[in-house]
Amino acid sequence: MLKRFRKVLAWVLLVALVFTIVPVLALRWVAPPTSAFMLRRSITNLVSRQGAPTRYRWTGWAQISPFMHVAVVAAEDQKFPRHWGFDFESIAEAIEDQGPRRRVRGASTITQQVARNLFLWPGRSYIRKGLEAYFTVLLELFWPKRRILEVYLNIAEFGDGTYGVDAASKTFFGKHPSQLTQSEAALLAAVLPNPKQLHANAPSPYVDERARWVEEQMEQLGGPAYLRAL
Repeated sequence: MLKRFRKVLAWVLLVALVFTIVPVLALRWVAPPTSAFMLRRSITNLVSRQGAPTRYRWTGWAQISPFMHVAVVAAEDQKFPRHWGFDFESIAEAIEDQGPRRRVRGASTITQQVARNLFLWPGRSYIRKGLEAYFTVLLELFWPKRRILEVYLNIAEFGDGTYGVDAASKTFFGKHPSQLTQSEAALLAAVLPNPKQLHANAPSPYVDERARWVEEQMEQLGGPAYLRAL
């Protein structure tokens, strides 16, 4: 009986590995047609028959302003080029430091956010957190850093129903994402913690202040050159 149970468990684990690793490998080269968060929103809108429509269009790395690349790193995960998916130092600091800027930045890395937004669902359950850690490890194993950041820039929510820098740039600034200036990139990055309440096209004093902080961080990191080696 125990032998049979082990065999069944081994098959279950093998199937689980296949059904998680194969999509991760495929999306290293294929543009995601959607994400788990976008699907969830679309289903909710369909059921409730209300809510802003989902705006999303994939844009490749070379078609995104270099200012945008470094803006999200400056705002969300400054150690992104160096860590392996988890920033344990920032996790400890986030627990100790409750200042407004550090609290907004939080402790989730860009890789963790991609894992969550692309494959999972919102929430704080241990199961969700465990799956997020698992997918984070897979992404760091199978994707180069540039791909992780490219996907992040395309699936992050920058406004209510506005996913990705292409939709955000055209909706809020009326321009292609390759034309974004440093200040516009900082504004978009500034709203990432709460894109449903914070607005890049009509920034509150708080968003303006945070955008200035993001610009300062971009310059301290060295601007777009900071990510040249990705």
